[in-house]
Amino acid sequence: MSDNIKKIAILEGDGIGPEAMAEGIKVLKVIEARNDITFDLVHAPFGATAWFSHGSSFPEETKKLVDEADAVIKGPIGLSHEESKQIPVDEQPERGALLPMRARMNTYANYRPVFLPKALAHFSPLKPEIIGEGIDLIMVRELVGGVYFGKKERGVNAEGKRYVTEALEYDEDQIRNILVKAFDLAMTRKKVLHNIHKSNVLKSSVLWNEVLEEVKVDYPEVEVIHMLVDAAATHLCLNPTQFDVMVMENMFGDILSDQGGGILGSLGLMPSACIGPNSAYYEPSHGSAPDIAGKGIANPYSLIGSFAMMLEYSFDMKEESKNIWDAMQAVFAAGFSTSDLSKPGSGVTMLSTSEFGDKVVEYLEKNA
Repeated sequence: MSDNIKKIAILEGDGIGPEAMAEGIKVLKVIEARNDITFDLVHAPFGATAWFSHGSSFPEETKKLVDEADAVIKGPIGLSHEESKQIPVDEQPERGALLPMRARMNTYANYRPVFLPKALAHFSPLKPEIIGEGIDLIMVRELVGGVYFGKKERGVNAEGKRYVTEALEYDEDQIRNILVKAFDLAMTRKKVLHNIHKSNVLKSSVLWNEVLEEVKVDYPEVEVIHMLVDAAATHLCLNPTQFDVMVMENMFGDILSDQGGGILGSLGLMPSACIGPNSAYYEPSHGSAPDIAGKGIANPYSLIGSFAMMLEYSFDMKEESKNIWDAMQAVFAAGFSTSDLSKPGSGVTMLSTSEFGDKVVEYLEKNA
């Protein structure tokens, strides 16, 4: 395709995925209309619903599309516990679709921004004095190594007892790749990097820190602050504004980034970018919420934010990416909210999923 035509794989996913995705596409159309670019949006099945419709949670047609696309937007995946039990264990969407797609695309760098300006501090469960002038940090998580991708074995031992073994595996190249991404990002921000590890217990963290010292030589301007992962969990609640860029291995990043959603008040406020050497996919951090699917009350902020991150990281449209972020913040600042963030009677006007998207579009069109 020519430079101004970008093929985007749209994987709506499960639950609230399709309705939230529709709002992201609505916003993307505004960007397309005022720029010299065409977004070729191609939909494909992915996740639990794909298993029921195609017999695979990651069908061959979707794999082909992912290979060809300039970027991928993925909605949340997963169904209710009872529905999920109908799917074979190895085909359940996380094992059968998500992890294989990460490995296929080698999206080893996961960026999860934790952003809450002072004006929106009321969304957070933290006290205003802790939030201060606002929270603005980004977690950089290694995404294709560690215990999630290590050797796994389950069986019955000689004593007749069930056992399971899961190995935490990294090599120095995997560690170096993610650290370089984190240092590069730190150079574009405050030049402070928090290295999150558990070297007092885990040998994987000892190697991680050794490689960090080697990479650090190339970034003399970046201040590195080492912090144990359990201490980082505490400090995220007590003093989140000390952080700017945080880098960590896969499982630490999975847990701490969800905690990041907690200090914001909702995972619905956390989009993410998953970057590989040749392509990337973007997804909300929240789940598929099958209990509210189809009710039109899901907050599309995280999926719209994922489109914004795609514009920045895949297509170098940083100004338009910022315009989308500003538009979403403006909707909240104008006294609107969605039911996952606010309760009736809290002094805000409640919006449905599509109404939130409409308000974002309205702001974008006024502030071109």
